[in-house]
Amino acid sequence: MPDKCTEPCAEVVRLERELDKFQAQNSDTHKEIFRRLNGLEQAEAAQEQHFFTVNEKLDKLLKWQENQLEKPSRHWESIVEKAVWAVCAAVIAFLLGRIGL
Repeated sequence: MPDKCTEPCAEVVRLERELDKFQAQNSDTHKEIFRRLNGLEQAEAAQEQHFFTVNEKLDKLLKWQENQLEKPSRHWESIVEKAVWAVCAAVIAFLLGRIGL
């Protein structure tokens, strides 16, 4: 009887050792996967912050561009206003000259 038990017992012990080895490998593999996932999450957070900063800068740039595009129209309005005042002043001067003042 002991001869029959030693052979299966040895096989069971070998299988237990293999199982322990595979569990250790799986544990190491899981640690590596979680380490990589953590690295990806950190990289994603940094990229998200970068995109947020870029969007803020783009918003500022668009506001500046809109302001620059409005400047010529404001300048033109100022010229037209001055021309109207000059014409009014000339008409008033002409009328005052006709009256004799």
